[in-house]
Amino acid sequence: MQLRAEALILAVRQHGEHGAIVRALTAEHGLQAGYVRGGRSRRIRPILQPGNLVLGDWRARTDDQLAGLTLELIRSRAPLYAEPLPAAALEWVTALTATALPEAQPYVRVHGALTGVIGAIEAAPAARGWAVALARFELLLLAELGYGLESDDLPDILRTGGEAGWPDILAALKVTGAALETDILVDRRRDTLSARARLIERLKRAVA
Repeated sequence: MQLRAEALILAVRQHGEHGAIVRALTAEHGLQAGYVRGGRSRRIRPILQPGNLVLGDWRARTDDQLAGLTLELIRSRAPLYAEPLPAAALEWVTALTATALPEAQPYVRVHGALTGVIGAIEAAPAARGWAVALARFELLLLAELGYGLESDDLPDILRTGGEAGWPDILAALKVTGAALETDILVDRRRDTLSARARLIERLKRAVA
């Protein structure tokens, strides 16, 4: 197995004394896992932040073997981690994607939408600029995994788009959050919801 592609870092888990297992999302090859030698080093650790765009090179002798992964940084999202709200949003959206998607199956629309959400978080001066995009990403992810919601059950901002105030945004996030909890983030995956709970709490405090 050999693959070279641009990818978004989604999740990083320490492995052994010095390495890390990284899960990253590519456009054409879906979610790919790989072992990064020296992933806990000062040189490589900044590259492995969730949300970063990298050029990955996966190599394994067989398709069943965990590939070795080397990375080149294309775009760092490190500045987002300096602000509580963008950091919480980035933590949630990457953790959700890493947890929900099966490996090695292409989800081109999810990849494009995730790229858009991260770009919105990066560009918007305030949370209101990306919160709607986040709710729409959750809705798209549900649909792509076979759990699409009926149009009549959706708030207007998810059905028709357009500008929305915070009550509408929080209502939309409540709807998509309930569906994620019921249909996707069940059993061991439920732990991922803690990242979403932190984000929602910070959003509510920010607009109180």
